[in-house]
Order: sequence, then structure tokens, then C-alpha cells
Amino acid sequence: MSTDYEHLAAKLTDRGVDVAAVRARLSELVVEVPSWGFGDSGTRFATFLQDGRPRSVVERLEDAAEVQRLTGASSRVALHIPWDAVDDYAQLGREITDRGLTVGTINPNLFQDVDYKLGSITNPDAGIRRKATDHLLECGEIARATGSDALSLWFADGTNYVGQDDLLARRHRMREALQELHAATGSESGPALALLVEYKLYEPAFYATDLADWGSAALLCREIGERAQVLVDLGHHAHGVNIEQIVAILASYGLLGGFHTNDRRYGDDDLITGSVNPFALFSIFFELTALPQLPRISIDQGHNVETKVEAILRSVLNIQDSYAKALLVDRTALAQAQAEGDVNRAHGLLTDAFSTDVRPLTASVREAKGAAADPVAALRDGGYPQKIIDARGKAAGVAGGWGR
Repeated sequence: MSTDYEHLAAKLTDRGVDVAAVRARLSELVVEVPSWGFGDSGTRFATFLQDGRPRSVVERLEDAAEVQRLTGASSRVALHIPWDAVDDYAQLGREITDRGLTVGTINPNLFQDVDYKLGSITNPDAGIRRKATDHLLECGEIARATGSDALSLWFADGTNYVGQDDLLARRHRMREALQELHAATGSESGPALALLVEYKLYEPAFYATDLADWGSAALLCREIGERAQVLVDLGHHAHGVNIEQIVAILASYGLLGGFHTNDRRYGDDDLITGSVNPFALFSIFFELTALPQLPRISIDQGHNVETKVEAILRSVLNIQDSYAKALLVDRTALAQAQAEGDVNRAHGLLTDAFSTDVRPLTASVREAKGAAADPVAALRDGGYPQKIIDARGKAAGVAGGWGR
């Protein structure tokens, strides 16, 4: 690996790449991993149980800590309420920091309660809307107690049939609830929290989703307040949508809050990031590297058939590699080619960077941080998968995740 890196570094230097600068930026990358990504998952038809599944939020933190130990780039862990609910959230915050991790976003759950069949904060029933808003406010308090700085907001709200509800009224209800949340999470009552507003084209609503696309989310953020920004989930778009263009537009308005990375072949499949279309992931990171700093990069995946820890691990590695490739693009040469209208040259500069095997580079950066050069091999050879099976068993009850 050392020889491979030296060879690659020499080639990159000959191409005019500042290898030290690239290494520095790679070293700063932090990928937020989801606690729920380690728990049981499934489809609308079934939940698939795996041996050694975590039985509590503490055990999910243990899995997250193992991913961080091996990658050196995933110190932040997102929590989901009530899947990660505990009696003492200050203690939970300490459990996280004791494992060398930091608290990521707090994610409310407004889609599994039977009361939310017709919506949560857009529900026609005022009592149910109040219940949903109170849950959002509760999550704001949980964020402060654990040390989180942001709420990640996804709503399954929508309608299945024409005439089912007043679409304009639903928009007003959503705005009213989130404006209340924005006011309650400002600096006047404690550390101010960012509100990351996600959208989804369809499912579970099949006629009209109340937040169906990035534009509707961006307009809502403008109405909510200055701490509201859009969260882009890579699986929440129609086929062929140019996500990197969405990135550029949201960034130009200061509304790009972060990402839920995953991959998909058809619908919102929640596959390992970069497993289906790595060039698309690279193209997104190419847009991101033009910004003064990266927005929040998170993983949001429900691994149904693959083992959890390794799936999250592979996603982090694919993100590291995509980011590294994007940092190799010669932007000076690219700007010249674009100004001259040299289409082939401009595109070629990006495809050359994408085609570069950066694994020796990212491996070297991980090693310099005390992590593993080959995290997947280290995971398997180190015996962690068998260790958690031995400790947690093969017949444990379903814990914190889709099957809860």
C-alpha cells in the first residue's frame, strides 16, 4: 500500500495536484452515520432479523464506534426518536462522547404512529397536529440535552386521492408548525438548532406529498426562518433528475443544509452509497468541493440483506473515495476550457479525475489518522462481527429500527 501511494502521489504531483492540500481536506471529512443503520430493517412486507443485532442505543453506538475506529472519518452519529429514546439524554450524550463520537442530528419519527395515517403536522385533526408539533419540540430539547446542533426533519405527510384534503391548507399547517419549532429552538432558549428540511417525491403518499421536491422545501425554509435549510436525500428524486444542479442552486441561495447519502436502482432503495452510480456521487462532490466548506454529509440507509456494520463501512469508504476524486479536478484548467467552449476538454478533466484509483491515497490518509488502510479487511479479520454475535446472540428481540 505504501508503494502504491508513493506512485500515485508522484503521478498526481506531475499533474500539478497539491497532494498535501488534498490530504488535509480529506482528513477533515466527517461522515455522519445513522444509529438506525445498525438496527433491524426491511421492506413494507417484512423486517429481516440478523444475528448480533444491537438491542439498545448503547449497542448501536458500539457499532458506530467500530466504524469510526476503522475509517477515522465517521465520528458523528445521528439519533432517531423514539427508536433511540432513553430516560436520561444527558447521560446518552456522555455515552456518545465516551466512545470518541459526537452527536449528530436528532431525527423525529412522525410516520409510524397510527394517529399519523392522514398526516402529522398537516393532519386535518388539530389535536393530532398538536401531538406531532409537541414531538418536534421534544426532539429540540433532546438535541440540547445530548449536545446535538440540528434537527433532521422528514415528513411522510401527503394524500392518496384527489380531494382527500385541502392541499393549500396542508401547506399552511406545515408552515405554522415549523415556524413554532423555529421559534422554540432559537438562541433565546438555549443553543440555536439548525432545522434541516427533507423532501421526498413519493411514498407513502401516492397522490401528493406535502414536501415533494427541493423547490417546495426551499420555499418552505424561506418561510420558516434563517436556521432552516434543505436536506437532500439522494434517493428522493425522479429518475434522471440532476442532483448536482440542485446542489448548485441551493448553495447559491445559502439553503443547502446537508445530505442523506445512499444509492438506488429504482425507487428509494437505500442501498450502499456509491454502489449503483458512483459517477453521480462523484459529480455531486465535484459541486461540493467548489463551496467554502462541505455541508453536513450523512448516511441514511436501511440495510435489508447485507450485514449492517460492513454496509455502513463501505458507504463511508465510497464517500471518501468520491470526495478524493473530486478534489483532484484541475479547476484552473477547467475554467479555461469552459471559457473557451472546449466541451471535450472540460468533460475530460472530470472523467480523468473520476478514473483515478484514489484508494492508496484515502488508505494513507486513514492510516495517518490511526485508522485502517483497508477497513473492510480489518473488520473481518479483527473478529468484530463474531464478537457481537457472541455478545448479543442470535435470537434477540427486535431493537430500535424499522421493525420496532
